[in-house]
Amino acid sequence: MPLKPSYSAENLMLPVSDPPNEEDRDWLLKSENKTFRGRRIYAAVSYMLCAVLLVLFNKAVLSTYDFPSASVVTLLQMVCSCCFLYVLRRWRMVSLIAGESVIMADNSKKFVSLRTLKHTLPLSGAYLLYMLVTMESVRGVNVPMYTTLRRTTVVFTMLAEYMLMGHRYTSSVNFSVGLIVFGAFIAGARDFSFDAYGYAIVFLSNITTAIYLATIARVGKTSGLNSFGLIWCNGIVCGPLLLIWTLVRGDLKMTLNFPYLLSPGFIVVLLFSCILAFFLNYSIFLNTTLNSAVTQTICGNVKDLFTISFGWIIFGGLPFDFWNVVGQLLGFAGSGLFAYYKLIGK
Repeated sequence: MPLKPSYSAENLMLPVSDPPNEEDRDWLLKSENKTFRGRRIYAAVSYMLCAVLLVLFNKAVLSTYDFPSASVVTLLQMVCSCCFLYVLRRWRMVSLIAGESVIMADNSKKFVSLRTLKHTLPLSGAYLLYMLVTMESVRGVNVPMYTTLRRTTVVFTMLAEYMLMGHRYTSSVNFSVGLIVFGAFIAGARDFSFDAYGYAIVFLSNITTAIYLATIARVGKTSGLNSFGLIWCNGIVCGPLLLIWTLVRGDLKMTLNFPYLLSPGFIVVLLFSCILAFFLNYSIFLNTTLNSAVTQTICGNVKDLFTISFGWIIFGGLPFDFWNVVGQLLGFAGSGLFAYYKLIGK
């Protein structure tokens, strides 16, 4: 007799693979059970906390400690994510295949077929480029401006969707995106810590993010894998390539000669950076499964507010300037409008 998962308060399975079907999800969302409401609050708070802390810890590793290689940090994050997924899959807490039950899933050593791995090669390449550039982009720009400039990613994503799929957006959405870009321009013009290389890397990061998102739309959705399956394939494919790359460039040698390598403070910061990289993906999935799209949108904007505030307080690098603040507020307004128009389908 097949096993059937229970959604009772005492045995509510964590949604770490595919979300429940619509009937089960409606039942869950209508539940007035205090335990489940607590899980929804936990999901929203954990997403915001992981997102803010990951940016701050990456910034600490690459700027405060001046760690020489972003690629080594990326490699360690991939290894950490694959280790977490391996353990969770072995314990039948997650599934890597879309629509597969974590209870009934095959527990063989080969989690994903070779054919599926080949299918995800373009996605893995885009992911590797995205991870390397994004990690490096944190180094040369202060956290408030980094967060503000990263919001302009939506422009590059829209361009990629138009060129690849011919997707056009409404005038309302275009206006909100224009407000984001205008705010970033004003904030950047008044950034007295302006660094041309840092800004260039952030915009290159936006381009690679857009490419990665577009590749997910074209390849990821036809792979038969869920979010964790894609993370697993990306790690399996990109990990060895990144290891070879770090060996060829001498990054591992630089790492071994790094003066703070055995410093307890650096080890703790690096460890948290690696752990948070995985749990951010988990918390995003948990939040979007248990909560509504509106909640996810609000969490994203609140997360940016905390990232800017804590980044300003902890790392500094951005003297107070009225027009810089105005530019960042315009960016927030544009992000809010963009989210609102997307939610109402306008």
